[in-house]
Amino acid sequence: MSGLRRSAFAAALLVLLASCTTSLAGNPVASPPSTTGSAPPAQQVLVSLGDSYATGYRPAGAGAPAGSSRDGFASLVAERSGLRLINVACSGATSGQLRDQVGCAPGNRAVDAVDTSDSSQLDAAVRALRENKGHVGLVTVVVGGNDLAPCAVVADPVGCAADVVAGIRANLAGVLPALREAAGDARIVGLTYPDVFLGAWVSPSFPNGQNLARLSVPLFRDGLNAGLKAEYEQVGATFVDVTAATGAYGPLTETTQDPTYGPIPTPVAKVCDLTYFCTLTDVHPTAAGHREIAAAVLAATGR
Repeated sequence: MSGLRRSAFAAALLVLLASCTTSLAGNPVASPPSTTGSAPPAQQVLVSLGDSYATGYRPAGAGAPAGSSRDGFASLVAERSGLRLINVACSGATSGQLRDQVGCAPGNRAVDAVDTSDSSQLDAAVRALRENKGHVGLVTVVVGGNDLAPCAVVADPVGCAADVVAGIRANLAGVLPALREAAGDARIVGLTYPDVFLGAWVSPSFPNGQNLARLSVPLFRDGLNAGLKAEYEQVGATFVDVTAATGAYGPLTETTQDPTYGPIPTPVAKVCDLTYFCTLTDVHPTAAGHREIAAAVLAATGR
């Protein structure tokens, strides 16, 4: 080392020692962060129950193999809210099966789902809520669509729906109080669905499609959704009207120029974009549909 460099080094060393001495004499140097302290706070969780809307099911013919995907609204809400998703949903589930069906076939589970082979959705959800007590950010429930689906092909869909909705309400009344007790003060959100039957307007599978589309509006608004809303509110849960959020209550006299079907009612065009009903006669949401549902949940919960 040259004399010049040695001098510079020595000077720097003296400055450093003087600095340390001053700190030790006047203001003690802070101790390094402890590596043995308490663990960081546990991440809050989102517990998801329900049917294929909750699992993010994607039908065959939608550009990928049929099965659950990470497009589902529950996955999107969890990701955007910073919550860890605990998904106990099962594709095909009815409202009665939330409590009564033990197990879910592997092909019907959500991606990275909780194994519910030895329990019902309700039991698995209650267990998860109790295990994460104090760290529950949100509970979502979407069910009833599989109960209602058969009403689309009967002579009196409105009368059929009235009977089905009564059964859905009875089933929810046996599920929601248990969820509320286990969730404590955590927010519970109950959802409904896009009015997929509006897509019958353009579907050749329904000879009376336009009539079914017209009947579906009060069927959802005054039947299914009114009943669901009443049950969720019984336990202080928030009801998210996905039917309204996806534009189904708009006038059928207002038209949009659709690239496939030409001028069609705007609510029909929206359901064609947000679900696979118009192209595949399938009730499941597209990726855009799941994003719309997730946005409605996030807006309702202030997240």
